[in-house]
Amino acid sequence: MTTPVIEAEELGKDHISHFLRKRFTAVDRLNLQVMRSETYGLLGLNGAGKTTTLKLMLGLLRPTRGRVSVLGYPAGHRRALGRIGFLPENPYFYSYLTGREFLDFAGQIFGLPGAERRKRVQALLKMVSLTEAAGTAIRKYSKGMMQRLGIAQSLINDPEIIFWDEPTSGLDPIGRRDVRLILLSLKEQGKTIFFNSHLLPDVSEVCDRVGVLHRGVLVGEERMANITGGGGHYRNLEDYFLDCINRAEEDGKAVPKAG
Repeated sequence: MTTPVIEAEELGKDHISHFLRKRFTAVDRLNLQVMRSETYGLLGLNGAGKTTTLKLMLGLLRPTRGRVSVLGYPAGHRRALGRIGFLPENPYFYSYLTGREFLDFAGQIFGLPGAERRKRVQALLKMVSLTEAAGTAIRKYSKGMMQRLGIAQSLINDPEIIFWDEPTSGLDPIGRRDVRLILLSLKEQGKTIFFNSHLLPDVSEVCDRVGVLHRGVLVGEERMANITGGGGHYRNLEDYFLDCINRAEEDGKAVPKAG
């Protein structure tokens, strides 16, 4: 039996609004499993709870209820952190460093030996098309260039599991295409990939399975092959996504069964 490498059980997170001083639920009773070498896309409207879910999986937030584990360890455990890569939605960099210096710094954090680190930095700069800008201070990078650099740093340790939050944010059409190609290459390497997005065409091309989060509740989950493989109920991923959202609103956020 295959053991999931990411597992959430009855996971919930409450926040308190600093403006209204009221408690609200960002994630509610989330049950989710991701298997090794699977690419899973978590979809949802803005404010659906996607980023909160990802932060719970990384241990950046503590759950109010339930549990989540990564690689068999509780979220945030140091034995798991060294084996994962993370791209936040709005990555922050030391602006006075160059792109090459920042990736070298990231490699040092993971304890990579000098020769291996330099080789990996060069390969990643090429992968994300930043070779020519490698010696430029990050403060001079565009939003798209910083997103590419963020992708590179998330891979510096050759992670087993990759967590990306809106990886195509700020990228032009060519950049989005490049990210899809990188994702497909990582899939071929057998990486486990979990990412959030609301750009459905990007998800449709690379994911094995998708989940739809709405108002903090997982209101749909399905294999992409069952959605776009032909002969099914749905014409495309957008059709499936909208159906999940509409049914959730009609049923009071009831979770529809996978088709």
